[in-house]
Amino acid sequence: MSAYMITIGTLIVIYGIVVCGLNVIVGYAGQISLGHAAFFGIGAYSAALLATKAGLTFWAALPLVIAISAMIGLLLGLPSLRVRDDFLAITTIGINFIVEAVFLYTPFFGGALGIGGIPRVVLFGVKLKGMAFFLLCLAFLALMLLICWWFTRSWAGLACFALREEEAAASSMGISPVRFKLLAFVIGTAMAGLGGALYAHYMRFISATDFSFPFSITLLSMVVLGGMGTLWGPLLGAVILGVLPELFRPLVDYRMLLYTGLLLLMIRFQPAGLLGESSFLRRKLAAMRTGGDR
Repeated sequence: MSAYMITIGTLIVIYGIVVCGLNVIVGYAGQISLGHAAFFGIGAYSAALLATKAGLTFWAALPLVIAISAMIGLLLGLPSLRVRDDFLAITTIGINFIVEAVFLYTPFFGGALGIGGIPRVVLFGVKLKGMAFFLLCLAFLALMLLICWWFTRSWAGLACFALREEEAAASSMGISPVRFKLLAFVIGTAMAGLGGALYAHYMRFISATDFSFPFSITLLSMVVLGGMGTLWGPLLGAVILGVLPELFRPLVDYRMLLYTGLLLLMIRFQPAGLLGESSFLRRKLAAMRTGGDR
């Protein structure tokens, strides 16, 4: 693989990790989140500061980065429990703008200049770059998919599904909306923090604009396109929306317009996403499998 292909593949895998977390919040728990890039940024900035100012290695800082992202997700998830639907969407948008502004205008976070000089990840004395770093990200993605798979089969996952479908009925059965919604926020933001740490050590320079509101829309588009609440759907969405900008470079200035149009088309014709229940692609795969069985 060329260096260009490895770079695109690595970024897609990192985005896949982040959208796995977003899928826990949006797809499993049914909470609207339009500010997930903020938690991606919190993970990246935490990793960058711990590496450049505290002198910690990637592996030593990683548990702290995940804990910081999860704790901030817990704190910022609390106000979100008091609102829902459109008001929840506005709240999460506000969180994204606030976090971006803190990064952009606070000298401690590098301000408009961002943070540079972030060291590479070192494993067994070897600095990981290129294919080696891609394989590391792929291993983390596999772990996140395994966690998501386990979550869907756990009591907590079933409780989130119940709250997503009908919160009042789930509450009457003794399922705590506060407890399980916050759990989804913690898991989702922790995964975003992991993706942010990998992104920071891969790019070796980050700035506040990398985690702006438009990127949150991109992440949500990946989940919606692939299929909210499915295991492989968000990853498929990350692959498609990660490759398309590279194929249509002349249209890069109209990326948000294309993503918005894509979201509208998906909502109109395939609301479940490409791999969601009763989707066109899923019906085709089922028909092919049935034909093969015959």
